[in-house]
Order: sequence, then C-alpha cells, then structure tokens
Amino acid sequence: MFREAAEAADAVVRQAQARTDVERIGRALRKRSPPVVITCARGSSDHAATYAKYAIETRIGVPVASAAPSVASLYGSPLKAAGAICIAISQAGRSPDLLATVSGLKKAGARVVALVNEADSPLADMADEVFGLAAGPERSVAATKSFIASLAAIALLVAEWSDDDALRSDLGDLPSRLRGAWELDWSELVHGLKDATDLYVLGRGLGYGIAQEAALKLKETSQLHAEAFSTAELRHGPMALVREGFPALMFGQSDQTGRNIGETATALIERGARVFLAGGEAAGATVLPTLGCAPLLEPIMQIQSFYRAANALAIARGLDPDSPPHLAKVTETR
Repeated sequence: MFREAAEAADAVVRQAQARTDVERIGRALRKRSPPVVITCARGSSDHAATYAKYAIETRIGVPVASAAPSVASLYGSPLKAAGAICIAISQAGRSPDLLATVSGLKKAGARVVALVNEADSPLADMADEVFGLAAGPERSVAATKSFIASLAAIALLVAEWSDDDALRSDLGDLPSRLRGAWELDWSELVHGLKDATDLYVLGRGLGYGIAQEAALKLKETSQLHAEAFSTAELRHGPMALVREGFPALMFGQSDQTGRNIGETATALIERGARVFLAGGEAAGATVLPTLGCAPLLEPIMQIQSFYRAANALAIARGLDPDSPPHLAKVTETR
C-alpha cells in the first residue's frame, strides 16, 4: 500500500502522455451537450464518481446521477437513457453488475465513456470512448494510486469538456504537487486515532468523495468504524452521537464550502469532539498540513497525504495494511 500510494504522481504523468485521448473525448462531449450524466462504479471508484458529480455539476452545469447497478443486474429493469452520457469508472472493469448496468444504458441510448485501468477489460471493450487510468499494476487490496488516477482523469476530462485553459495549466503541476503532498507530516492523525474505535469523516462538495474514500480505507486497513457524511447532513441526526473525545477527520477546500467546514468544525469542538482538519482552520482543531492549489484539485492532494497516514495508522494499530481480512483485490458483485 505504501509503495503503490507513493506512485500516484507517476500515474498522473503517464495519463498526460495520453492527453490526445481525453482531448478528443472532451470535444465530443462539448458537441453532444448531454442533458444528464450517469455514473456507474463500485467501492473506491464510486467515491471517485462522487467527486465527478461535483466537478461536472459545478464546472459544466450538467446534472449527474449515480446508477444503482442492482437495477440492471438483479431487477433487470430497463432505463430510459437517450442522449445521456454514462461515465463508468473501474480499476479492473470486470464486475458483472457494472457491466450489466453499462450494457443496459448503452442499449437505452447512452454513450459510454470508460475510465478504466485495465485496457483489455470487458468494460473497455463495451465503451464508446476509453481513457486509461494509467495507474499500472496495483497489488495492494486497498486501492490507492488507482483512486488518485481516477480523480485526475476526471479533472482532465472536465478541463477538456469545459475548454478551461486555467485548469489545464493547474493539472500540469499536479504530479509535482502530489509528490509534495506525499511528504507532508500527518503523524498527529496517526497518534490521535491509534486507540480510536469509531469516528466521523466529513467533507462537503468536492471534498465529500474523499471523505467517503478515507472512511473506507480506515475500515479496510485499520479495522476502525469510520462513517462518512457531508457536513450538510451532520446536524440531521449524526451529531447526536458526538461525545467528549469523539474523533472527526474533516476535509475542506478553499471554495464556497470553506465557511461551512469551519463552522461545522467549531460546532463539533464545542460538543467535545477532537477534530482533525485538513484544509481550513478552526480554533481548537488539530490542523493537518496541506498544499494550496486550485480548489478542484485540493481533494486529490489531501487524499494522497491521507493514504500515507492510513498506512502508518494500520501499522501503529498492529495490523497489516496489505492484508485486510475478508477482502480480495477484485470484487465481482452481481
């Protein structure tokens, strides 16, 4: 896990070498001007799809909905998708329910764009357009560099779809910034969660997808009961569980969500929570170091720093992050 997470910047460099592919896809999307985007993914890839939702809706203005794969794989119910774009995100591109969903949407009139790591996968064969994640072989059960490669691919796609030169320029600096993010010291998070039993992982907007991803990794590698929420949902019930010393990891970006993240951190601290804050400031919070950049790219750097800390946390808790119990590298859900 440590070695592969550290390779994320190299994957992003390899993606840039196939830039003509994403430029072509971006031009096609501008020409097609779809009324809706439907994402299809599972696990970490579905967390990347959450990021895609906010990136596309805020930058392009096209609504994004997440497909429920069981509608196709179990219920066998056809959907109406004429004119839609289906963005399917996957590491292996082989899960039966994902393939059934993509096949059904394609038959219903959607055009399929696959963001997939394995170029010879059934998903790649099925898609109308393919952009390779270029993560390379990933042997760790806990996906890391393929997740970051997925986020980077989404950002590239949005830059080309929106024809945004400023974002293109920012993406050119992403590999070096990822290397810098990997070197940041998040040891206070490791020390703070070493003996924890549960926690909240919180984000909003562009940061919500990495909150989901971080919670999953804490479950997988540290056997820690971590639940991800949007800060907008925290007061709709989950705040009732906060008690003295309750830990919360928060991801904030320097955009319109920043004020809400800070206010939520303060509310948690007032209730006795121990807050670890990546991005932003709040009196009484343990502030984790981050690198500044365009808000759209901040979550990519923050999850890179988190992965190093998650690996260290698992070891500190006496666990092997490379061998989480009851899990396999490729999960084929139906």
